[in-house]
Amino acid sequence: MIEVSALTKNFAEITAVRELTFRVGPGEILGFLGPNGAGKSTTMRLIAGFISPTSGAAAVCGHDVSREPLAARRALGYLPEGAPAWPEMTPRAFLGFIADVRGLAGEHRRRRLDDTIGRLGLAPVLDRPIEMLSKGFKRRVGLAQAILHDPPVLVLDEPTDGLDPNQKHEVRTLIGEMAPGKTIVISTHILEEVHAVCTRAIIIARGRLLADEHPAGLEARSRYHRAVTVAVSDRADLGRVEQALAALPGVAAVEADAAEARLTALPSAGADLYAAVTALAARERFALSEIRLEAGRLDEVFRSITTAAEAAP
Repeated sequence: MIEVSALTKNFAEITAVRELTFRVGPGEILGFLGPNGAGKSTTMRLIAGFISPTSGAAAVCGHDVSREPLAARRALGYLPEGAPAWPEMTPRAFLGFIADVRGLAGEHRRRRLDDTIGRLGLAPVLDRPIEMLSKGFKRRVGLAQAILHDPPVLVLDEPTDGLDPNQKHEVRTLIGEMAPGKTIVISTHILEEVHAVCTRAIIIARGRLLADEHPAGLEARSRYHRAVTVAVSDRADLGRVEQALAALPGVAAVEADAAEARLTALPSAGADLYAAVTALAARERFALSEIRLEAGRLDEVFRSITTAAEAAP
């Protein structure tokens, strides 16, 4: 439902997006990741038709964004970076205006407005000027305009930016509920967002595609994949436990976090440490408050991939 082919965007002497190619199908929630300045927002704007590509193409539901802009935009809901809206308008007036622009009328218009306002919890602020709302409510108003016409494709640039933890949970739940039958792309710098809602993730840097995998596949690239972390109850035992872990077969290294009284045993290639660590803890009667098998650390993979790209000529 979204197809991007060799998409490139130049701004004077700066290339913000470099020959990006990817597809996103129905039911997928794609996390679009990258450091600041990587080209995430520029790519979102290109897909939404807000700016034109230097070369390449983007299509939404089979409609080329450049050649069939109106058809592409009818199929798309777009939340831009910063959720811009007319500050002097109220959410009620703003969403009414969006409904008119989208051609919603009659009972269908009323149902869509009621459903959207209810889903995003906007009823308490409907008649306040948008400029007087908190950042979180402004973000919710922006998301409301994106989903108002119930589009098959959503492109959301930092959808939870400025929200408190409860609001983030509500928005992520909403995205998950909308996912069946829709195609959703989320640009974010919050890696926990990938764990929370995404079925797939793309990492870009300097406008180039560097990785395209399921979140579990990215985590499997981490040196912490299948590592075992233990929390030592008695801080005085930290050194003894560290030495015992380091002596286990299959342990490549042990990392210590003295402040948190935690140790992480990193596996050598192909090693399965969890059973050996639990057996060691029982045998030596170590006082541990936690033993955890790690899937991998997405932040470490992200840093590794993007740092190498930034250092490349």
